[in-house]
Amino acid sequence: MQLTIIGASGSFPGPGSPASCYLVSAQGVDEAGDPKTWRIILDIGNGALGTLQRYVALEDIDAIMLSHLHPDHFMDLCGLHIVVRWNPNGWDVGRIPVYGPADTADRIAIAYGLDPDPGMHPDFEFIDWQVRTPIEIGPFKITPYPVRHPIDEAYALRVEATEIGPDGQQHTAVLTYSGDTDTAPGLVEAARDADLFLCEAAFHEGRDDAIDGVHLTGKRAGQMASEANVGRLLLTHIPVWNDPLVASQEARETFAGQLAVAVSGVTYTV
Repeated sequence: MQLTIIGASGSFPGPGSPASCYLVSAQGVDEAGDPKTWRIILDIGNGALGTLQRYVALEDIDAIMLSHLHPDHFMDLCGLHIVVRWNPNGWDVGRIPVYGPADTADRIAIAYGLDPDPGMHPDFEFIDWQVRTPIEIGPFKITPYPVRHPIDEAYALRVEATEIGPDGQQHTAVLTYSGDTDTAPGLVEAARDADLFLCEAAFHEGRDDAIDGVHLTGKRAGQMASEANVGRLLLTHIPVWNDPLVASQEARETFAGQLAVAVSGVTYTV
């Protein structure tokens, strides 16, 4: 399984990165049993759609997974709607499955100024998350866990990919994406023994201490990673006004494993 950072900027796009968007790919087979690279998108925040096209043809997206419905995590569905609906060359790969909170279809229709009926239903197949209920797409199994953020539904996503390794045997890798959250039991549950934990760290210690239930600091992200016994911690969702070095130094206080900060354009093997 590979993770490509499309956007890692927190809360809004920065000069060097779109808002939250992550491309995850893994090898499997299609319905006919032929080899296929499967590609899913974790969040598609504002500014992400342009950068995403550097790494994948939009027609090759197999599904989109939304952690929650703040604009920096789902607003570029509006642009993708244009691609599907108005491409003069047509769109012959069917509706893109979009997994997300229950209000996803109505929220994105309202954002674009559409009547929710039909809204964007002709372009996307909207499927509501069911807490701790996994869905399967190709080699992927994705399970949503409830986390703590000021919106009706917010989820961390546990992504498991089962692939055939060079030895001919099946191997399963685990990537957990925190979405946006403060400390939460569901976050630790989602990240338990993950190979790679892609975790937000939008706040700084000492500055944002009085704000509860919104975001993690680097230190609290490290605590969650340690409690979950993850292999690697990759900090993300860092706003432009924060220093990534400070976030990583805070995380190092509480996490002793491999640690890095997500950078747009970098691909990681999970």
